[in-house]
Amino acid sequence: MFSRNNKKLVWLLISLMIMSLWLAACGSDETTDASNQAAKNENAANAPEETEAPTEKKLTDALGNEVTILADPQRIIASYLEDHLAALGVKPIAQWSVANGVQDYLKETLEGIPTIPYDLPFEAVTSFNPDLIIVGSTSTVEGEKYAQYAKIAPTYSLGDEINADWRKSLLKIGEVLGKSEEAQKAFDVYEVKAKEAKEELQGSASGQSAAAIWLVQKNFYVVSDKLSSGAVIYNDLGLSVPEVVKEISAAGTSNWNAISLEKLAELDADHLFLINSDNRLRIA
Repeated sequence: MFSRNNKKLVWLLISLMIMSLWLAACGSDETTDASNQAAKNENAANAPEETEAPTEKKLTDALGNEVTILADPQRIIASYLEDHLAALGVKPIAQWSVANGVQDYLKETLEGIPTIPYDLPFEAVTSFNPDLIIVGSTSTVEGEKYAQYAKIAPTYSLGDEINADWRKSLLKIGEVLGKSEEAQKAFDVYEVKAKEAKEELQGSASGQSAAAIWLVQKNFYVVSDKLSSGAVIYNDLGLSVPEVVKEISAAGTSNWNAISLEKLAELDADHLFLINSDNRLRIA
């Protein structure tokens, strides 16, 4: 058994050990702090100066125009390209319209957004004070039109080749708006859904034909077999193209081409999709 003196000695040693550990810890902290501070000072001295994110970028469009675009444009007009903007989570300041009709399937997405005539009159475009104009068809900016639009706002033309393929259009618009990742994601999601729908139709509507008809001011138009909704109906979903649609598409130059009442009567399709822009007109 320890004597009282031995106990005192043990406690003294324990106290000294605790004191030593505490001093060592303090010394270590001070050394570490000093080392860390020195390292921070050295890193700060060697670190490159932070640069501000660019406020604009330069891109060359399909017509060879070098276009200076804001890094984050907020007031975009992209007539008849609103689908692409919606897929990227972007709302335009004006939406395409013809004969006071709009793209009905986008009504909820574009609710509250005013319309602009499909042919983009200069005065109408100016009134919206856009900071970026994106056009699809080359004919929209042919001749001196491009220069007029470019005076209003930076104007980027997709060109007919890209505009004819919605996939290319989506990816290009994503690039223009700095949203390439979002564009690719939307593209991938669509491909999955289209594949699933095509497989389902192959089981329930294999070999069947379809056509999309658009009524505007008592005039009928049929969608091209390779463009716009036609690309979805015939290519993505695999439905058959009626002969009348093939004939009109071969002679036409637009996404939607006029079809006479005579040709409409000849149209033989298992399924018809009707887009009625004449809301007051009833169709028997």
